[in-house]
Amino acid sequence: MPQERPNVLFILSDDHTSQSWGIYGGALAPYVRNEHIRRLADEGCVLDNCFCTNSISVPSRAAMLTGQYSHRNGVYTLDDALDPALDNIAKRLRDAGYGTALVGKWHLKREPSGFDRYSVFYDQGTYRDPLFKTPETWIDDTEGVGGIPERGFSTDLVADKAIRWIEERDTTRPFLLCCHFKATHEPCDFPERNALLYDGVVFPEPENLLEFGPGASGRTFLGQPLETMARRWRNAYEEPENWWTDYPELPFRGVEGDSVANRRAIYQKLVRDYLRCGATIDDNIGRLLDALDREGLAENTVVIYVSDQGYFLGEHGFFDKRIMYEEPLRMPFVIRYPKEIPAGTRNGDIVLNVDFASLLADYAGAEAPAGAQGRSFRANLRGETPADWRRSMYYRYWTQHEIRPAHMGVRDDRYKLIFFYGDCAGMTGSDDIATPPSWEFYDLQADPHENRNAYGDPAYAEPIARLKRELLRLREEVGDTDEEHPRVREILRRNL
Repeated sequence: MPQERPNVLFILSDDHTSQSWGIYGGALAPYVRNEHIRRLADEGCVLDNCFCTNSISVPSRAAMLTGQYSHRNGVYTLDDALDPALDNIAKRLRDAGYGTALVGKWHLKREPSGFDRYSVFYDQGTYRDPLFKTPETWIDDTEGVGGIPERGFSTDLVADKAIRWIEERDTTRPFLLCCHFKATHEPCDFPERNALLYDGVVFPEPENLLEFGPGASGRTFLGQPLETMARRWRNAYEEPENWWTDYPELPFRGVEGDSVANRRAIYQKLVRDYLRCGATIDDNIGRLLDALDREGLAENTVVIYVSDQGYFLGEHGFFDKRIMYEEPLRMPFVIRYPKEIPAGTRNGDIVLNVDFASLLADYAGAEAPAGAQGRSFRANLRGETPADWRRSMYYRYWTQHEIRPAHMGVRDDRYKLIFFYGDCAGMTGSDDIATPPSWEFYDLQADPHENRNAYGDPAYAEPIARLKRELLRLREEVGDTDEEHPRVREILRRNL
């Protein structure tokens, strides 16, 4: 008899970085409340080298659905929308007989396609009393505010909807249920039950928290320092009617006249809010796992929990993401499937967000979406990595800002090479201003926290030259050759 096809519960969070999961080590690991994330890790497999191909929410989500890089699915920046006509994994599984549903954060602006049912936030959603859009109330985000408000805290509400769908599902069909939380995205809010969590705790600091500017490390861009977050807190408190969101526990009182003490104070508030927000995700992962147990579904359900990208929590003095440094690049990922994946295992293969659609299609016995560029890593999860599995990965962040230039890069198991080409290439949401091209190179074995740009070090001449060749090879392989962006091609050619 053929094996029963598994259900899929795909749990996605926003910006829930690996430093805050507690299963990837790091200074914050002893403080993280992660009972249910750890349960998934103990009962399944943790990916140690899962990466996004464009570290910003909208493009990363499009890559997961379509299996395509940004230049193929047309979702390059935060301001772009996913064309509903494009093929995606939900369409493929529905065609293969699966019931499909989506709840929570969508953020791809146009109507979700491939789902039998959906209930998703307007835009990226709010933490409290969010607007939910359904097929009956849908208008594109680009056309105006849509949806019906529902009272409650967003993470809890999304889990409620997912659990209700599981309980009311068509039991004659396997299912794909996408449960997408807003958390831990800024403003990192949390429900009242977690408001006292970490009171009085002083969190350990990253070693490069006090990196003020690029001088010491040799990095070639300004980035987004923690002080910018403090200004947002102040603006939101002093002029709430003119600010885009609310932050918890304001006002924030910094330390005037002492830049070191002030940065440390900002860091402590950010991490406290963030870990409270993350604890709320863990609460609801537990509720979802309990629902599978009650319904007798745990054994035959693939459960994935992953974040759409990582996030800086004070490393280099930064917050936010977007840069091809390790903190934003990494996608923490855990998967449980008792019938096939050995419990309590870890996998170090390079896995990308463009691979997810192919993996789910493989489990479902379906075809991957048309034009998918990824590859199923089902065998890898069993401990049977194919001999020809990738040894390097390609990344590109397309949005151009002076503090955070557009860039592309390559990473293998030891080295990383980044080229900040600094041109808008006509991308939405970009500044039409060029920044000087620059290279950064890191030996992740000798310098895991990327504290020293070694691009000019003659000792690394050979790996730098090799990674430049690999960058060009991967651009050809994935079809990102900038035929439509001659300025970018010329900038790269002149700086190789």
